[in-house]
Amino acid sequence: MKYLFIVQGEGRGHMTQALSLAHMLRQSNHQVCRVIVGKSKRRNLPAFFVDQIGAPIEHLASPNFETDKNQKSVKPVKTVIKSILQTKKFRKSIKAIHKIVKEDEPDVIINFYDFLGGIYNFIKKPKAKFVCIAHQFLLAHPEFDFPSGRKLDKASLKLGNKVASMGADKILCLSFQYFEDFPKKKLFVVPPLLREEIKSLEISNEGHILAYMVNPGYGEEVEHFHKEKPDQPLHCFWDMKDRPEEYVADDTLTFHQLNDKKFLQKMASAKGYITTAGFESVCEAMYMGKPVLMVPVEGHYEQACNAIDAMKAGAGISSDQFEISKLIDYIPTYKDTSGWFRKWADEAPKYFIKHLS
Repeated sequence: MKYLFIVQGEGRGHMTQALSLAHMLRQSNHQVCRVIVGKSKRRNLPAFFVDQIGAPIEHLASPNFETDKNQKSVKPVKTVIKSILQTKKFRKSIKAIHKIVKEDEPDVIINFYDFLGGIYNFIKKPKAKFVCIAHQFLLAHPEFDFPSGRKLDKASLKLGNKVASMGADKILCLSFQYFEDFPKKKLFVVPPLLREEIKSLEISNEGHILAYMVNPGYGEEVEHFHKEKPDQPLHCFWDMKDRPEEYVADDTLTFHQLNDKKFLQKMASAKGYITTAGFESVCEAMYMGKPVLMVPVEGHYEQACNAIDAMKAGAGISSDQFEISKLIDYIPTYKDTSGWFRKWADEAPKYFIKHLS
């Protein structure tokens, strides 16, 4: 069968999921004909994705989250207004997607939570099956626990889920743990899409803390901690376009540009991991048995939900500040969840081939 991917360009998670699924499909003799990635002014398309996806990439304008001037908090109202003002640009993208679909004639279009993908499917109604994949879709499951209050944020996120999955034939909800399927809503719970490389890594503890900052504004908090605890080794990954591949501040603080192999190696040898409450890298940490401190981006309700869901699965703790000292205090009390989590994650090929073939 032939598959076309549409991938959200914000963050790293959706891209690593696409890499994993592409490998899985090829292992079963299917083809990924093309990959459409939503553009983001704040993100470069990572080299690891370009090098490993194994299919032609089309970069198209797509709605993205808007942040404050310090690139820390998400601004929902600003995001909506900016998207409306760029309607003409997004119409061109929808036409471009339709042209690609006509040229490639895929059997299945897989949308990794790109809003443009859902809008395209609703407007153009292609013959191909339309399948959506993301952890965000688990919010529609009756067993999902939400943060208290913030009803407007909850409604906005549910609306975003509906936009991304408009007209979907099937919605695959990536989950930290097993839940029953909910076929009435076309919801099917599946394991996380982790890359094969993670299974062959040697796990150790070299004493450093690993940090992943999807918003580079958190670098200030890292440097503040470093001044107070200069003896604690830190390896931080970010997406700062004006910085070198590896920026060594001193003997115990190093900033790295996004690099998949280096990131996984540093995680495999870390004593703990601090991140902005995304889904994918928390799963990688759970697979390796690394304690996690999750810091939901301010105003990013989806990440607040992720943090609650991950804590429920035993990944670690959360905070509203990038407090590395809080992670260090937590590490001695952490209970390793890697045993049962590996069994769940390793079943991914069985689930995805069943749902997509």
